[in-house]
Amino acid sequence: MPTTHAIAGLITRLHDPHYARWAAQIRRTGGCRQPIHLRGKVEHYDRATGHLLHRYSTHLEPDGMLRVPCKTRRASRCPSCAETYRADTYHLVRAGLIGGKGVPNTVAAHPCLFVTLTAPSFGTVHSRREKDGKVLPCHPRRDAPRCPHGQVMSCTARHGADEACLGEPLCPDCYDYTSSVLFNAMAPELWRRFTMALRRHLAKLTGLTLKGLAGQLVVSFAKVAEYQKRGVVHLHAVIRLDGPDGPTSPPPAWASADMLTQAIQHAASAVTVTPPTAAGELSRVLRWGAQLDVRPITMSGDLTEQAVAAYIAKYATKAAECVGTLDRRVQLLDNLAALPIRDHARRLIAECLRLGSLDELADLRLIQWAHMLGFRGHFSTKSRRYSTTLGALRAARAEHKRDEQITNGRLPLVDEDTVLVIATWQYAGQGLSAGDALLAAAITGTPMTASMQPYGGES
Repeated sequence: MPTTHAIAGLITRLHDPHYARWAAQIRRTGGCRQPIHLRGKVEHYDRATGHLLHRYSTHLEPDGMLRVPCKTRRASRCPSCAETYRADTYHLVRAGLIGGKGVPNTVAAHPCLFVTLTAPSFGTVHSRREKDGKVLPCHPRRDAPRCPHGQVMSCTARHGADEACLGEPLCPDCYDYTSSVLFNAMAPELWRRFTMALRRHLAKLTGLTLKGLAGQLVVSFAKVAEYQKRGVVHLHAVIRLDGPDGPTSPPPAWASADMLTQAIQHAASAVTVTPPTAAGELSRVLRWGAQLDVRPITMSGDLTEQAVAAYIAKYATKAAECVGTLDRRVQLLDNLAALPIRDHARRLIAECLRLGSLDELADLRLIQWAHMLGFRGHFSTKSRRYSTTLGALRAARAEHKRDEQITNGRLPLVDEDTVLVIATWQYAGQGLSAGDALLAAAITGTPMTASMQPYGGES
């Protein structure tokens, strides 16, 4: 239920003489739950005479501020902005599969595979398994032994899809939390080494040197990281073979999906990484898990280019919060026992904080990325020549909106050769007050959630 303070703020806003202008700002943010507040002005001068042609200032806006979308990718923070990010990622990935957005349609004929690289086991966890549409028991074992901590290492339950115990260890004291955290931290390096090993094996299969291979073949990719319920990342990737000029040139006739499959399988099994070892800690060698999925992308069936693009785009807007942890950084002064998170996630965060305090592991920045359970890489990345870029898609959308506003007379037509534009902006806070959040939810038709936090005030 709304608080008395929220209702009072709502009434005050409704009676504000600038309410209509404020509501228009809220609509233009597209339902953003945590809009950024800006103060400033934009001035247009005639380059030849120096005369002021046009001036926009937030001084005349409600509260003296302009509200713009936060543009976060995290659906847990702002579903509206995350949906824009998801749609952009979808078009970026799909363009690399069938063309469009500056990529020729001939790219659809290039060898292309959908690959999933997983993490190894760090201990037995509760899981949901299905076969032929039937849910199987979790970990049924006759005469199951007890672990050193007295826990019977068996579970005969048929877990539901949303059960809280999924991903939780059968015995938390047996689970290797250290390796789990370090795997997340080293996953970006494992991926880098995987791509290097992939190119080396392709060169070996063709009898070429790496330099010679680059003159005939380019490996392009787009990937996304997904958190499993147990709190470790695995990677989904579209991997494509192109000619030396990228998607605009066909790969050599000898480059096939079978050859790419063989190279992927070799690279995934061959690469390892050894994280720094602190005094008193065991040395660890980390590698990808044994479960490797390599499948061709087709124009029909279950794994179409639309399905793959949608799958990657969906996980581009998610993070570790789906594991039951936080979507904000954990502060050293936070009381871990009081945080509203799963106990498994709490242990992973505690291990990040412990390892992050060791000098030998300082470069992994585990304390800063404890809320991500150690993972500090980008969630969605692509090789330079896979397809278009998010920046290009955003620029095209901004240009379209600008042309639309000029056509409707809301912006002046600017000739950059004759008009000098000077803009001055200052960050003034973020988010919505409790009363404003109620009104914004009603105006845009978005549900009111805890992520609609009061703005941070002036900076």
